[in-house]
Amino acid sequence: MPTPTDADRTTNRAADRLLLEAVRHSVGRTAAICLVTTAAAGAALALPLVLGRALDAVLAGGHGPQAARWTAAAAALIGLSVLLDAIGELLTGTANARGTAWARTRLLRHVLRTGSRAADRFGTGDLVARLVGNAAYAGTAPANVAATLAAVIPPVGGLVALALLDLWAAAAFLLGMPLLAALLRVFVRDTTDSIAQYQRGQGEIAGRLMEAIGGAATIAAARTAGRERARVLEPLPELGRQGHRMWRVQGKSSARAVMVVPLLQIAVLAVAGLRLAAGELSVGELLAVSRYAVLASGIGVIVGRLNALVHARTAARRLAEVLAEPAMEYGPHRLPSGPGTLELSGVRARRGGRDVLRGVDLVVPGGTSMALVGRSGTGKSVLAAVAGRLADADAGTVTLDGAPLAALDHGSLRDAIGYAFERPAPLGRTIGGTIGFGPREAGPRRVREAARAACADGFVRLLPDGYDTRLTEAPLSGGETQRLGLARAFAHDGRLLVLDDATSSLDTVTELRVAEALVNDIGPRTRLIVAHRATTAARADRVAWLEDGRVRAVGRHEELWRLAGYRAVFEGAPPHAERAGEGEGVDEGARASGERVGRD
Repeated sequence: MPTPTDADRTTNRAADRLLLEAVRHSVGRTAAICLVTTAAAGAALALPLVLGRALDAVLAGGHGPQAARWTAAAAALIGLSVLLDAIGELLTGTANARGTAWARTRLLRHVLRTGSRAADRFGTGDLVARLVGNAAYAGTAPANVAATLAAVIPPVGGLVALALLDLWAAAAFLLGMPLLAALLRVFVRDTTDSIAQYQRGQGEIAGRLMEAIGGAATIAAARTAGRERARVLEPLPELGRQGHRMWRVQGKSSARAVMVVPLLQIAVLAVAGLRLAAGELSVGELLAVSRYAVLASGIGVIVGRLNALVHARTAARRLAEVLAEPAMEYGPHRLPSGPGTLELSGVRARRGGRDVLRGVDLVVPGGTSMALVGRSGTGKSVLAAVAGRLADADAGTVTLDGAPLAALDHGSLRDAIGYAFERPAPLGRTIGGTIGFGPREAGPRRVREAARAACADGFVRLLPDGYDTRLTEAPLSGGETQRLGLARAFAHDGRLLVLDDATSSLDTVTELRVAEALVNDIGPRTRLIVAHRATTAARADRVAWLEDGRVRAVGRHEELWRLAGYRAVFEGAPPHAERAGEGEGVDEGARASGERVGRD
């Protein structure tokens, strides 16, 4: 087993705190489970003694009143044990369901508060695996803690009862206790590592599967389904090895217990038999001693409970890794009045171990539109996310009308900034609900106006129930989904609208109409548009050309078009195309320093 690092110890402590928080959240149900399981354990402890007394009474007096009373008491204890077990199972199922809901809600809220940080680090598939599978295991912690506490009562109580009935029998059992403790210690150690590796493999497969589902059309078109299947299942052999390892660990522990426990019980029975022969024990007490020896050596129950706790703690560790991602904090201030001027100063953003944005300085005057262009990987989408504070920059400041975005309260920030994405998520139950979805639900009239501006009204009206059509009954193309996303952005007021390649799936005519709506139909907003088409850049008031994480130049599209490097962004030319004469009409110093080109 690898030696734990400081980071591992920190994560383990965070996982333990998370489990304690889960127990506190379910303290009432946990206490009820503990009470019921403790009562059941008490009944199990009382039963051997009562059975022994009943046996002695039968042997001594036949079917007299005393024998009847002890026999009735034994029957009552058996019935009570059955009833308590049923209640315990019901409480455990309820507690597990509520605990799982709490863990999933806690994780989901934190993921949403981190913006894109959690998804960037762990991947969507792995996050889903943690949210669905690991949260379910962690949610069982409160019930398992209560059940484990109760599971300790029969062994301890059995040992105490042995000592009260006969010290020699108890002494015989105590000789084997160190071996039982060693078995438990080895089991917990080996199980923890194998479960951690197994859950990690599950997350990796889930991540690859999500990637494959997202690119299903590309995979089918390229006829690479076989290779993709092999890629998704590549971690499966390791997953299988860890699964077999878990079973081997449990099997070895059970096998060792099978060897040790009967030997202990035989030793106790041998001593008790000698005490019976010497007249120090009755037949009923011998029966009780044998049953208490079984209870005292109940390692199987404890192993099962410890296995569940190890699963829960390992799952909580994976949740703690996500919860350790810093959440996006908001300030106390409201946004001051202004036209929506956006300014980025010295913005640096690091993703995947490299600087995607390197000291970006950019100003978008209020009420104007600016297109962001550049080759893939130059940081356009990251800049768009930082500009609307879907993600925080690692350095630098972003202000809207002079107010730092980090200082604004959540409501003020989200009311002021709208987004439309390349692949918008269809949220809400109906088409109209998807368009109106937002901090404040847009009314039917505003929904229809926004749909017309986004060129979505035509195809929506053709649906069976129009705007009331359920999303599950409305198969949408990529372009139609984009238009719904645009309509959702148009339906809500704000000062800044960020379009992250939100028109890439639209045909030229539709894109032209949407571009006209951006200018004429959505009010005097500032617009920041991630653009991959020259036509989109040409319609913007100004263009910011990104290269290697920096703003190389800012100006009007027709002015930047004189630069061969700028043209190559749209023409697909090599990044270091021939630049002879590319600076005609452009100040060389401005071009080299990334200053604005042309008129401001």
